[in-house]
Amino acid sequence: MKITFLKYRKIYYGFSLFLVLGSLAALILFGLKLGIDFTGGSIIEVEFSEDVPEHALIEKDLADLNLGQITFQSLGEKGLLLRLRHIDEETHQNILSRLKDVREQRFETVGPLVGEELKQKMEIAIILSLLGIIAYIAFAFRKISYPAKSWQYGITALIALFHDLLIPLGIFSLLRRFANVEMTIPLVTALLTVLGYSVSDTVVVFDRIRENLLKSERGASFEEIVDNSFNQTLGRSLTTGLSVSLTLLAIYFFGGESLKYFSLVLIIGIACGTYSSIFIASPLIVSWVEWKNQRLTKKN
Repeated sequence: MKITFLKYRKIYYGFSLFLVLGSLAALILFGLKLGIDFTGGSIIEVEFSEDVPEHALIEKDLADLNLGQITFQSLGEKGLLLRLRHIDEETHQNILSRLKDVREQRFETVGPLVGEELKQKMEIAIILSLLGIIAYIAFAFRKISYPAKSWQYGITALIALFHDLLIPLGIFSLLRRFANVEMTIPLVTALLTVLGYSVSDTVVVFDRIRENLLKSERGASFEEIVDNSFNQTLGRSLTTGLSVSLTLLAIYFFGGESLKYFSLVLIIGIACGTYSSIFIASPLIVSWVEWKNQRLTKKN
């Protein structure tokens, strides 16, 4: 059955705008808490043989070590994660000796200079990734100049990418507020993976539009061609997104605490990427062409 999805594009725009504005509001209100990968500091993950003591009691036992502010995060019934300032190995061993009946699961420490360098490199990596995506789409669609230019496909793909990036960031801003979740290098890596998936899915739809434009009969409108392309790629996009999401859900529920938020970023991002490639990028191209035609009509 053929679906005329462009008739409802205002609904898609409204829904996406609601999610994007909500994400921006969350980011402004709560921000993102950068992990020790970017700010420097130490993480100690321990597992108690019995129930985890009250956090106040642990702080009291460690008070004379002058550790400053310690952030606690419960991991299951007996696990505990401590985030604190950068410490040396002697202080690390002193902390473990004060925590009775524990087994250390993980210890990580990053100096502030290394953290700042990693932060700068990640920012550069994200900017270069976005620029590379625009350049690739503009090059891939260089033979298509009507009714939309090749660079217009790149711009609409970029708008879809911002949509796919902002929504996971907004959700993690809420998680930072209510669950004290930090933004770490693995999570940034997951976001970059989302960008790659999103642009790949968008290019599949755009590529079908390009093929249909090249072989379309005269008299077929651009809107009809995009609608046909949507119907031809819908099954592929939904099947790919669903199969990947099922794998990630298994990792989220059974992969352990260290993979929980990494897989959550991918689940949210892939859902957004699947949605935007179908319901945002393609309709935006049509709306842009219609707006341009209306301007030309008014001038004439």
